[in-house]
Amino acid sequence: MLTRPSPPASQGPFTVPTSTRVDPSRGLARMFGLHFVQAFSFNCVLWLLHVVAMPGEWANKFVYSQAIGLSIWAIIDFGRVALRSDPQRGWPSPPLTVGLVLLGIAGGFALGTTLGDAYSGVSTWELWSLAPRRLAATLVGTVFAASVAIYFFHSRGRAAQQRAELAASERDATLAKLTLLQSQLEPHMLFNTLANLRVLIAVDPPRAQAMLDSLIAYLRATLSASRSSAHALAAEFERIDDYLALMAVRMGERLRSRLTLPEALRELAVPPLLLQPLVENAVKHGLETKVEGGRIEVSAQRDGALLHLTVRDTGVGLNFAAAASGAVAPHATAFGLSQVRERLHVLYGDRAALALEAATDAEGGVLARITLPLVDVKP
Repeated sequence: MLTRPSPPASQGPFTVPTSTRVDPSRGLARMFGLHFVQAFSFNCVLWLLHVVAMPGEWANKFVYSQAIGLSIWAIIDFGRVALRSDPQRGWPSPPLTVGLVLLGIAGGFALGTTLGDAYSGVSTWELWSLAPRRLAATLVGTVFAASVAIYFFHSRGRAAQQRAELAASERDATLAKLTLLQSQLEPHMLFNTLANLRVLIAVDPPRAQAMLDSLIAYLRATLSASRSSAHALAAEFERIDDYLALMAVRMGERLRSRLTLPEALRELAVPPLLLQPLVENAVKHGLETKVEGGRIEVSAQRDGALLHLTVRDTGVGLNFAAAASGAVAPHATAFGLSQVRERLHVLYGDRAALALEAATDAEGGVLARITLPLVDVKP
């Protein structure tokens, strides 16, 4: 049998994309630019309301509205960036946020009023000293308007952060699917299969054609299953049948298999490619290493609201001494089992489990059983 070394992980059937590094300064400039436009627009709305309520001096009122509003925004937004370890996300601790808001309102009000006075040529502070009630009303209005604006920015920022977290979760899920698909299309298995196919073409064309048909069916089914979140249990068994047919061409009479799926369970929804890592482990670590080979049995059984999926082989069995010492048992790869367990945990939490144990009858081998609830996953 001809073999070739597996390519590096980065050169596998699929290359997992890496995240694009973004220039932080460009991100901050874009954020400040957007916030400036929003603050400016908000000030325009306040100015229009002020002009409608008290007509006259629209130019001076526009300058005061923008000067005070933009000063408050600048102090709070730039201060938030300076106090955060990640400037583009969230706010500092609650005490710092409260202090920053108070400082922004007071400092922005004083700075904006001074700038407005410079434009209009009058002293607002002198006028207010003669009319303290007017000063109090102006301060209350400023605090109210600033509070509305801060709440708006905070809500928008929180919503943007949640959208970013959701997008990151979706990217992680996509990467997980690509990793899963790459693990199923194992380069070493494909190289060995193609090497066997090359030999069979010359010595046994009908058998080579059967092997090629099985390989095509296996690849098509695996690619299709990787794009869906769930499929019928019958489809899962069909994928296993394609894989075992492919392995049977390689191993000949050394591999025997039996798949048992009750008719009543065929349409139950299950995550795709859930059993395949267990079957691959059984072939690779249980039967291929055994001179006379052995048998694989895959079955499904319903127990109330639970579904039991079982993969049994009559191979070399588990090495409990190695497992007890912390090493991985020869029968199973660490990735295959951890990948199945992680998928079950993500989909079902503590309601699903994977158990691996030695078969107790005279034939020996290993029994792997997946237990999962019959809810939550739809085809």
